Amino acid sequence: MIATLPIHFSTIEQLAFSRGTTTRLLMALAMGGVVGLEREWRHKASGLRTNMLICMGAALFTMLSAVLAGDNSPNKGQVASNIVQGIGFLGAGLILHTGSRVLGLTSAATVWVVAAIGMACGAGLYVEAVIATAIVYCALRFIGLLESRSGWKRFPMLYEVRGSDDKTMFAAILAVLDREHLRLVILNREKLGDLERVTFTVSASSARHKNLLAKLIESDATDKVVAFRDEQED
Repeated sequence: MIATLPIHFSTIEQLAFSRGTTTRLLMALAMGGVVGLEREWRHKASGLRTNMLICMGAALFTMLSAVLAGDNSPNKGQVASNIVQGIGFLGAGLILHTGSRVLGLTSAATVWVVAAIGMACGAGLYVEAVIATAIVYCALRFIGLLESRSGWKRFPMLYEVRGSDDKTMFAAILAVLDREHLRLVILNREKLGDLERVTFTVSASSARHKNLLAKLIESDATDKVVAFRDEQED
């Protein structure tokens, strides 16, 4: 059995290491904060604090990897290489599979790339980290908006239909969905006095959502129809 000596750094070595540590950690916090603000604005589970901590943690592990390995070690990336695996487990926890829907893929991918940005900051690659952050922010902020307005992007919306006669109302909903070749997937159904309320989700393009909403409103069997975006959708 080989005995291992405890790792000890002198005061001079600690000062030398911390000389550039603060700048790199603050840079990682800033880059993670930019991405986190976009996620916070969309009310996602991985918000501002989560992305800031992931980015800073990846930067710190990247710096410690070379320090702990020592000057004579050829493998200075041993600790940093495990960041990829650790973030993979964290991202997997953000993905939810409910019925025919898969949620959280974008959030998981965001966590993955934020860790990569943190590693760039930890390596002192500030320009690359800024460029990557700008690309990620634009992809999250504008690409989704472009997809929605282009008409070909399918996204889920929640429909809430209210009516006094539940049998007639359900028959009208099924008739509209049948004409659109859509399946009724009920999320919630409840009765409030004489009023029946049913909530279901439909995944379709923007134009098809508008057409479906108009047909449901035109039906005499429905008293009120509202539709809104699913907040769980990335």
